[in-house]
Amino acid sequence: MEGPAFTHGILTGFLFAFLLLCLELNGCHGARLINSPVVPASVQFIKTSCGATAYPQLCFSSLSGYASEIQTNPVQLANTALSLALTSARSASTLLTRASAAGGMKPRDVAAVRDCMELMGDSVDELRQSLAVMGNLGGQKLGMQISDMQTWVSAALTDDDTCVEGLQGGAAGAGNSGVGEVKKMVRGHVLNVAQMTSNALALINGLVSIRSSSP
Repeated sequence: MEGPAFTHGILTGFLFAFLLLCLELNGCHGARLINSPVVPASVQFIKTSCGATAYPQLCFSSLSGYASEIQTNPVQLANTALSLALTSARSASTLLTRASAAGGMKPRDVAAVRDCMELMGDSVDELRQSLAVMGNLGGQKLGMQISDMQTWVSAALTDDDTCVEGLQGGAAGAGNSGVGEVKKMVRGHVLNVAQMTSNALALINGLVSIRSSSP
């Protein structure tokens, strides 16, 4: 007749085998919690909405941190995206001003940066006007308001794209890698503005469904 040691050995072996099976099949309750987290509705809403933009990863990474404010409100989503685009445009405008004053660039590069400064200034104004309309969105003029925002944000995007193209040329100040890196960095910031503006426009376009469902 087997003693307590034999019984203990069987139980130990059974528990060990169960743990191995649990890990192999990923069927433990703890594993399910780790690998299948519950995604808040607000985060899922942002991810789904960003799928309609040209730059969904940038859209989600920039907006997901505001999920508690956005919730599942498409107006708040578009408003936040527009606010972030404006902040980015202002930052790029400041960077362009500093780059223009830094010196050391070839005349054609100086001209490109200054043209870009003017375009980015226009973009900031257009995004600001759009944001002002967004703050008073609703009522019988909803359709006109959305149309105005689409027009202004589209114009801002055109300005951003033109600015990026103007900085597309060869590195500024051939033989001066430092100046070339400055121009590359500036272009990267402006490109980010263009992409964020594009995403904001896509989310504003999504508000058309609100207009369609309004009485």
